Amino acid sequence: MDKISEIFKNKKCLITYLTAGDPDLDKTAEYIVTMSKSGADLIEIGIPFSDPTAEGEVIQNAMMRALKNDITIDKIFDAAAKAGKEIQTPLVFMTYLNPVFSYGYDKFFKKCKETGISGVIVPDMPFEEQDEIRQWTSKYGVDIITLIAPTSQERIEKLAAQAEGFIYLVSSLGVTGIRTKITTDIEKIVSQIKKTASVPVAVGFGISTPAQVKEMTKYADGAIVGSAIVKIIAEYGQNASKPLAEYVSSLKQAASENSAAF
Repeated sequence: MDKISEIFKNKKCLITYLTAGDPDLDKTAEYIVTMSKSGADLIEIGIPFSDPTAEGEVIQNAMMRALKNDITIDKIFDAAAKAGKEIQTPLVFMTYLNPVFSYGYDKFFKKCKETGISGVIVPDMPFEEQDEIRQWTSKYGVDIITLIAPTSQERIEKLAAQAEGFIYLVSSLGVTGIRTKITTDIEKIVSQIKKTASVPVAVGFGISTPAQVKEMTKYADGAIVGSAIVKIIAEYGQNASKPLAEYVSSLKQAASENSAAF
């Protein structure tokens, strides 16, 4: 069983996200460790990009702040490796294809293996174009995380059957960001996915409260929280460890309430 699949074994998972380099890479490494020790089961590390088409204002602003810090992919790998020495939590990169292409596919995924990066999420790479990188992800044992949206209806069976690591179910149409209400029938879509999927399903986009985490994990195997965490880091900057720990702990507690009946 690979590292990502292992975390979903017999429990509901909390997946968290932060943007690398915001406020700086030393703090990125620190906050990864903080979230892991506070209950995050998997952590997504966003690689800053100048045209993050899937992101809402909160994460866009974080990426702009990070890019002003003379950030590079090599430095992000170093920060991930630094954090990885202290924790066992799987780390996944959330990135766009252009930075990976510019860095070099073989070089990037070889570095992922060396650094302990378990998977990649590439929002601007359609499922049908995953072969663009599969040669290298397969070579170095890095999972490509497939996104499924509410509009994917006629493609769900195909997407789910070939997914790796876990399936990232997008809760709502639009970009990332905090939502007060999620109206998508998550139960129905998760049920449809699980008819053919051999990997777990986690729901993201718009989830920010313990109540939402608890609701999503009634049906899905995990919940993903991003913008709300990035917002805490934006507010507290160099001093975000304590509020992050408290917030992530509250989210994990909500997920764990559904684990008890799992």
